[in-house]
Amino acid sequence: MYFKDIIGQEELKRFLTSSARKGVVPHALMFCGNEGYGSFALAFAFARYINCTDRSETDACGKCPSCLKYSVLAHPDLHFVFPMVKKDNEKTDQAICDNHLTEWRQFLNSQLKEHYYFNIDKWLAAMDAENKQATIYSAESESIMRKMNLKIYEADYRVLFIWMPERMQSTCANKLLKLIEEPFPNTAIIMVSANPDAVLGTIFSRSQLIHVKPLPQETLVNELVKSYGLDDLNARQISHLSEGSMIKAVKLLSVSDDETQFLGLFMTMMRNGWARNVAAMKTFAEETSALGREKCKVFLAYSQRLIRENFLFCLQEPSLNYLNSKEASFSVNFSKFVHERNIFGLMEELSLAEYHIARNVNAKMVFFDLSMRITALIKK
Repeated sequence: MYFKDIIGQEELKRFLTSSARKGVVPHALMFCGNEGYGSFALAFAFARYINCTDRSETDACGKCPSCLKYSVLAHPDLHFVFPMVKKDNEKTDQAICDNHLTEWRQFLNSQLKEHYYFNIDKWLAAMDAENKQATIYSAESESIMRKMNLKIYEADYRVLFIWMPERMQSTCANKLLKLIEEPFPNTAIIMVSANPDAVLGTIFSRSQLIHVKPLPQETLVNELVKSYGLDDLNARQISHLSEGSMIKAVKLLSVSDDETQFLGLFMTMMRNGWARNVAAMKTFAEETSALGREKCKVFLAYSQRLIRENFLFCLQEPSLNYLNSKEASFSVNFSKFVHERNIFGLMEELSLAEYHIARNVNAKMVFFDLSMRITALIKK
């Protein structure tokens, strides 16, 4: 990934390249921005740029030995730390990123066509992690210290590249803090976080923050027209719904089967509540629970979004709404039933149902109870 490959973010590109040319490379940087804004791509392009031996004013050369090694993600002075799911035969005190480097490199290479716009869900899918939680385990702290004590092999800067430091276990986070407070010479710790509020506060406060902003609508429109062949009208609709995220824009290029199914389920759930049809509620609970725990959680999160969007729909301010055409068509009539007297109750019940599903409460009971509670709220 080079700066030239990154969509938009021209101001940040100029700032980063200018800093590197002046020799101003902080020992700890944290790129902060929501998924799809380009934080990972910018951070990696910067890491490549500071070690390029023939860089221009705007980008790395792509031809020097350093750039060639960065291209295959195998530079001896580039060290990756990332959340992972330990293997079945892997002990927790031996769970380090080096054991997963082959998978990680394959994953990053597969994401090049998407300009490194990916999230934790894609990485979990690549690991076949199912419902497991990805973590940077405590054992990583010893691996990091071992690498930091090695002599720099050939680069101007040794780079410790950390994706999602918010997922570090406390032992590892405290070791990283010590590294930041007592930095090794010619070492750049480059972090990428989509949730900086969850990073250890002392790490956050001691890092130079690079705030990555949402992609402007016109930038997204141009990219969708150029790379995906959309007409201007469709590109503008998708750009608006994506809220500045390239990940959301790509997902919205075609309405997925899941989203179509979720809209149908949402409509059924609300109509059952309005009609007070207990038999239909029971059928709905049985059918929805059969989706599986993870899909049920996604459906409930989707339902919360639709409730929120329908509440805003009544304000008749298109710029505030993020509904696709099918959702908007349904909301024309449904939005009048979501108002200040029940909005908080509906959101609370949906959120509570999601919480219960995540903790393996019987899904049939959760959805039947939810349907009954929606009946009382929707009639307010």
